[in-house]
Amino acid sequence: MKRKMDINQLVRDNVKNLKPYSSARDEYVSDGSQMIFLDANENPFENGVNRYPDPQQRNLKALLAQQRNISQGNILLGNGSDEVLDLIFRAFCEPNRDNIITLPPTYGMYKVLAEVNAVANSEVLLTSDFEPNVEGILSKADENSKLLFICSPNNPTGNAFSQEKIKSLLESFQGLVVVDEAYIDFSGKESWVSHLKQYPNLIVTQTLSKAYGMAGIRLGTCYASEEIIAILNKIKPPYNVNELTQKKAYGRVADTATVAKEVSTILEERNSMVSLLENLDFVEKVYPTDANFILALVDDAPKRYEQLLEAHVVVRNRTGQPLCKNTLRFTVGTPAENKMLKAILNQLQ
Repeated sequence: MKRKMDINQLVRDNVKNLKPYSSARDEYVSDGSQMIFLDANENPFENGVNRYPDPQQRNLKALLAQQRNISQGNILLGNGSDEVLDLIFRAFCEPNRDNIITLPPTYGMYKVLAEVNAVANSEVLLTSDFEPNVEGILSKADENSKLLFICSPNNPTGNAFSQEKIKSLLESFQGLVVVDEAYIDFSGKESWVSHLKQYPNLIVTQTLSKAYGMAGIRLGTCYASEEIIAILNKIKPPYNVNELTQKKAYGRVADTATVAKEVSTILEERNSMVSLLENLDFVEKVYPTDANFILALVDDAPKRYEQLLEAHVVVRNRTGQPLCKNTLRFTVGTPAENKMLKAILNQLQ
């Protein structure tokens, strides 16, 4: 059943009344090849980047829309996923009044962005098996709870959450549900992008930084109803995704065969790394993972972290996170890097 929701009731009043900035490049649809650009006070001498980029990233959006079987109107692109998340805060959360709900242990930027935007952060811990506590979340929510952040597959635990629990939250939470799918390409679970028409309160964020190997170009993606995307477009900076990023991203997204091959290799290496960790005496548990990293419970995380650092291996010590005492997070590297890691781990005492 398709859920009904008036998104306009969730939007901040100042955003509702905002007249967005519009450049001349927003006012026509063309590839620009027949245009004489005398509108933006640019240097007119061609060098490949002397013109402002397409503010709507039309070519890249068209490719993403085709691959995901959605409309370009369902897509917003940002300078990394963090810009996308920040836009969501600024569009829907009234400072010093509204609140969000997060599910620790989880991605730390949700909390940081809440603090930056003067929005209260209500935390509901995951269960002992790293799943959302649906009853606890709904009991914590109030009339000012605008956003619920669900990171699935979750960082730092690695597991993809129960789809039934996410569905229950989409149907019951009275605000917007943001499903962060940064690691979805490493999971066997279906993306929630395919459910946008069913849930008007659903926002899905993804990134080119993980499976696509484009962390250096900073390109985040947001998928939602055309109504939500239109609201976010009102407040985004006019040229937030630069020309070099758009071109590089297009080439990489189009190269589906290479991306698929690399993901396949990462998954093979992930399985090998799981086997390696499970057979180490100082590793007490290796948690199930749907991501390109593995969370492992060890005997003494600070000690093992320092030992690895001395061996020139950088991992993440997550022992300070809720439910994650004495855990280390290992990102899956190349076959050569993982071979070196194996030798180093086998030498630790």
